[in-house]
Amino acid sequence: MLRLHDSRTDRIEPVAASGFLRVYTCGPAAGRPAGLGDLRPYLLADLIRRVAECRGRRVLTCRNRAEGEVTGAEEDVRSHLAAFDADTLALNIHPPGCPAAGLGSVDLVVDLIAALVERGHAYIVQDGSVFFSAESFPGYGAMSGGRVHGGREDDRIEVGDPRKRGHADWVLWEPRSTGPCHLAPWGRGLPGAHVECSALPLDHLGTRIDVHVGDASLSFPHHENVRAQSNAATGRETVGHWAHTAPVSPPEPSAGLRRVVDAGLDPLAVRLALLERHHRHPADLTWDVLRAAGAGLDDWRSRVAAWAESPSAPLPAEPVAAVVEALENDLDTPRALRLLDGLGRDRGIAPGARFEAFIHLDRILGLDLALQVGRAAPG
Repeated sequence: MLRLHDSRTDRIEPVAASGFLRVYTCGPAAGRPAGLGDLRPYLLADLIRRVAECRGRRVLTCRNRAEGEVTGAEEDVRSHLAAFDADTLALNIHPPGCPAAGLGSVDLVVDLIAALVERGHAYIVQDGSVFFSAESFPGYGAMSGGRVHGGREDDRIEVGDPRKRGHADWVLWEPRSTGPCHLAPWGRGLPGAHVECSALPLDHLGTRIDVHVGDASLSFPHHENVRAQSNAATGRETVGHWAHTAPVSPPEPSAGLRRVVDAGLDPLAVRLALLERHHRHPADLTWDVLRAAGAGLDDWRSRVAAWAESPSAPLPAEPVAAVVEALENDLDTPRALRLLDGLGRDRGIAPGARFEAFIHLDRILGLDLALQVGRAAPG
């Protein structure tokens, strides 16, 4: 069974689910092009899906397109999102199972805000803004460690808005008279920065989301606020696991996947370079690191192509099980890759069995290891 670190409890715990495993991922930010760091949470969600499916689990995924808070030119937004979709496909990240969410989610957002107002967790101010009342949710701050009760203010909370009743309250609906906006019972405006990531998964995945994935920078205030909104609306702990990825340092400031491809590298070299680092550890993707990952990818593919010319042999059960066990232990991809490399170099395992093992495990790793099969004579 997959065991995963939960950012709220700070423990590695089994990911339990009945029926579908339901996974939600925040973002992407539609107001700018996606960098390599922006792609890491989607790789994590993809790995969760692949590991679960390898064990026969059915997985339902949903991803927010983060358009509701964007006020830039529509053509720029669509261009950034199209580029993001192309990047995820190039990294062999499965598309979400739920329909793409975004501007069409406004009705869901309005319904959620109305429910929070009715239940006393949100309030409307004179200008038509709607705020969530942090004091109405006693568990606020439990996930990120921020304290908002007992008179102590977390220094990360914005305190300067005079419309707020409480220092930790945040906007659910912001009035707007010009530019892109939508009509709600409180007037024309736009959703706040956090509310879509409650409304969308509650509608598409239900009131129990097994894993909510995002970058560690979103832990506070975004995921803290999302947890409060969702739990206040449902009356229960909505998310089973909060999974966060550590920062990525690109080879150049703001470099995205297109820059890597333009430098002559396979985009899956980025996937491999990220797999070589645990998702909870920072990843420094220098050009040397990416080139080394590309060379390693070519080497594995050439080995797989050579083994494919050998007679077929049964899957080597024990070494394959060891790789899967590493992946199921908080997605320990660095250990899994070391074990896989050792399997590939084990002369005691027939070449045909090594081929079967690499192809089987590539269902999880997503590195297209069979890409060179049949293209050249074995070396």
